Amino acid sequence: MKGADLDYARAPRPALVFGCLLPAPWLGAAAGLLLAAGPAAGLPDRFAPLALAAVHALALGMLLPVMVGALFQMMPVVARVDVPGAGRLAPFIAATGAALACALGSGLLGGATAAMRVAAALGAVLLLAGAVLLAAGRRVAAADATTRTLAGIGAPLMVAALAGIALAGTFGGLWRVPVAQALGLHMAWALGGWLAALVSGVAATVLPMFWQTPRLPAALARRLPLGHWGPLAVFSAVLLLWPDQPVLAQAALVVWLSFVAVLAACALAGTLRARRRHDPLWLLWPVACASMLGAAVLGAAAVVLPAVALPLAWWAGTMALVGAGVLPVTAMLGKIVPFLVWLHLRRLLPRRARVPAMQAIIRPGRQRAQAWLLLAAYALLLALPLAPAPLARAGGLLLALANAWLGWQLLAALRCMRRMRRGGGLPARVAYQFGMPSPPPLSRKRARGAWFGRRW
Repeated sequence: MKGADLDYARAPRPALVFGCLLPAPWLGAAAGLLLAAGPAAGLPDRFAPLALAAVHALALGMLLPVMVGALFQMMPVVARVDVPGAGRLAPFIAATGAALACALGSGLLGGATAAMRVAAALGAVLLLAGAVLLAAGRRVAAADATTRTLAGIGAPLMVAALAGIALAGTFGGLWRVPVAQALGLHMAWALGGWLAALVSGVAATVLPMFWQTPRLPAALARRLPLGHWGPLAVFSAVLLLWPDQPVLAQAALVVWLSFVAVLAACALAGTLRARRRHDPLWLLWPVACASMLGAAVLGAAAVVLPAVALPLAWWAGTMALVGAGVLPVTAMLGKIVPFLVWLHLRRLLPRRARVPAMQAIIRPGRQRAQAWLLLAAYALLLALPLAPAPLARAGGLLLALANAWLGWQLLAALRCMRRMRRGGGLPARVAYQFGMPSPPPLSRKRARGAWFGRRW
């Protein structure tokens, strides 16, 4: 099966996917407000309470629901495999991410052990999501970089969730685990095994499809996703079996970061040669690829030169989470949601009904302005070590505004779908597919007018 051989007839109903995607920008806005209003003491240390709370709010509240929702869509369309129980699990993904972020924020900022226990319990939902994705992945025919990533993506989510549960339970007084080892596993598999692997694997299909970029070199594409998971598996084994040999674990991390750097450099070259560079969201992709490259280089420098008096960890973490996470997720949301609206309208409306083009569902000018606002927030967060308190407030506010604007644009896409559904006269039996109530019945006068109009 080729990467472009997509089966849109198997696409799940919109309510299943939109229930994960649409709340995410608003939760990202909440993360920005938390960064702007929280105590800036300890910044730019990556382990400062506010930094940890904001990172988890952004990762669990915004990125996780979008990525899981995209998997619920891509598994059937790209890999022709339905995710078992996705309809029952999807409504809880965004709610669980928000609840987890709130519990961890309370525990990290307020020192509430009860909140950490709640977070440890809520982590079971992420374990369940990983298990469901892994069960579906066993039936995927792994033929290219994207399908190979889809086949095993549940495993890194489960490892990251298990390590996070272990840490939350330890801080909540439920049990005791070696914090350094659990923290290393959690960070490696959350940022590398889950975020970096999924973004690179999905981008292998999404970038050529929407932005008409050249595909990755075949030699590099064949190494996805094992180029991520192989070195991280070695790192995990060394960390667990030989914790007193940090050099071996650091060597495995440097190998993985070298692979990420090569991958990001090739992706950057490809996005700069995209045919649709006029697209309003195209700019986010070269910046995301450059950010992934910068995160890999600075991360390797932080591993090899830990005594350098520069905030390398802050820059690398910001580039990884915001640059290589929030930027591409925003770009994909701005394309995937209008595409899904167009696809389902085209499939459900009568053949003679006119469906608006994707560019009319969300206006390109608004998308371009929102992208620039997000890039401005990203620049302020990178510059935060220069003046932590004021730049945290300014960067957090801009991040909140950019995400709220994205959320408003996605709601506008839903409003467009609702208007088209009403105008096209869809029967009430398909209204449930959009998660919307049926339109109100026509009055007697309007019904007569509609009848005469049809007769005429």
